[in-house]
This record gives sequence, structure tokens and C-alpha cells, in this order.
Amino acid sequence: MPAKNIAVIGCGYWGQNIVRSAADAGILYAVSDADAARTQSFAEKYAVKGLTFEEALNDNAVAGVMLAVPAPLHASMAIAAMKAGKHVFVEKPIALSMDEAADMIAAANKADRILMVGHLLQYHPAFLALKKMMADGTLGTLRHIHSNRLNFGKIRTEENVFWSFAPHDVSMILALAGREPIKIEASYTADLPQSQLASTAIAHFDFGEGLTAHIHVSWLNPFKEQKLVVVGTKGMAVFDDTQGWDKKLSVAMNSVTFENGQPVLNKGEPQFVPLAQSEPLKDECIHFAACVASGQPPRTDGAEAARVLKVMQACDKAAGL
Repeated sequence: MPAKNIAVIGCGYWGQNIVRSAADAGILYAVSDADAARTQSFAEKYAVKGLTFEEALNDNAVAGVMLAVPAPLHASMAIAAMKAGKHVFVEKPIALSMDEAADMIAAANKADRILMVGHLLQYHPAFLALKKMMADGTLGTLRHIHSNRLNFGKIRTEENVFWSFAPHDVSMILALAGREPIKIEASYTADLPQSQLASTAIAHFDFGEGLTAHIHVSWLNPFKEQKLVVVGTKGMAVFDDTQGWDKKLSVAMNSVTFENGQPVLNKGEPQFVPLAQSEPLKDECIHFAACVASGQPPRTDGAEAARVLKVMQACDKAAGL
């Protein structure tokens, strides 16, 4: 059984999901929120301690904290926690500037603490299976990746759609590519007259050596789409997170050859990849707890998150922000 030694800081819109998942994983020791009444409510619901942030840092039974707080607070709270000897999980983005991210990584190294960032889809069974396919050569040489994350859903007022949706896509693309892009183009569109924040965004990446990628995100789309498409020289894979577990990941051995200078399409029948059904957020919580226990670096550590942040900021710059 995992140790019950994690405190979740922030029980709001997303934090309450982390609280539930940490409780389901058997690792939840305490909860904390800026609203004392909310702290008490969640503490009673999950039969755990209700603490202030400072109390959590001073409680020796707390080995790690999971921060689900506004992004401007990520750096200061994470650094304070690591200085207090706690391992830290922080929701995406790691921080709002590269300087803050560097300070967080330095604090983790100095304190010899785990720093993990919530790039959730890297813990999804479909994405893990897709990574394995790329590693074992099933799809051949990677040529193109495109990711669509579209919905008519929650419209935020504190961040644009690219910062709300795309960190997950950037994280997955960088993990598959194994390197950073050498060229980025981006276009953001503010479609709502009442808001200057972009509600639609498109980004193009050139990784060199014939590898490109594309991201399209929008919260003004009439249908929901969460689809990652990976194109290799031997085959193509689709991770469609809107589908049921039996259809979330499909592979078709599609390829193109040339005969007498003319392209010939070699089409394969799509095959669905069997996946073990799980809850990625719970898996992410378990991974953090395992890293806390073992001292092993997490899959999405501070360095990985800093690379994602660097690309996100480059997209902003390319879009003229």
C-alpha cells in the first residue's frame, strides 16, 4: 500500500479532482484551501486533516504536496514547500516565466526534492502505448504529428485558449519528437468581441530532419475533439480521447511508396489497440507518490516542464504577443 502522506493544496475547479484521485489512490493525508470553509468541507468528506498551507509545511507527516493553485503562485509556493523539505507536484504550467521555472528546478536540486508537473496525458495508457510503438519502430520514422483539442466548453478569463489547452499537446509532441523544434509559427485569434484573449490558436513546429507538427486548439468549436495523430513512414496512429476505451488508440499500417516517380498509397485496415482501462489522474497521483517514496525522477519533471514552457512562450512570441 502507498504511504498516506500527501497534502493537496487547492480544492477548487481542478484541485477537487486531484483530491478525489489522491484519496482513491490511498495517498491523501490532508487538504488545504485558501477558503477555510472549503478546507473543512473537503477534510470532512475524505476523512483527512484540514490544514493551512503553512501547517502542511510544518507537519512532519506530510512528505509531499500537490499544488492546484493559480499559476502566478506556482513558483513561490513550490519553492517554499521544497525549502521545508517537501516533495512537490505542481499543476501545469510549471510557472509563468523561464526564470521562475529555473528557480524552481534549482530549489528542487538544492533540497534534493522531487519536482513534478501535471502534464496529465503523459500518464494516459493510450499515450504510453503510442510512445512504446514509436520506440519499438512499429510506425517507422516519425514524420508528422498533429493534435486537435477543440470544444464548446469552459471559456477562461485569466488565460487564452493556447495556455489553457495546448500545454498537454506540446508535452506529448516533445515527448514523441525527443527534441525541441527549430522553428515555430503561430496564430492566435480573439473571436469574442468582449474579450481580448485568444479563443482559437494554431501553431506549427519544424523539428528539422523532416519532422513537423501542428496544434489546433479552440473553445469555440461546435463539437468536442481531442485527437492526436502520429504519422510515421510505416504506419499511422490515432489517439482519440473522446472514444471509449476499446477505441481510444488505433493503428493503420499506411505508407507511401513511389513507382516510376509516382506516389502509391499503401492502405492498411485500422486496428484498435487493447488498453487497460484506468484513470490517468489517479495514475499521475500514484506516480508522484511512487517517486516520493523511491526518490526516482518523475516522468514529467521540472526539466521537461521547462521545455514545454519554453515552447509555449515561443508560440506567444510567434503569434505577436
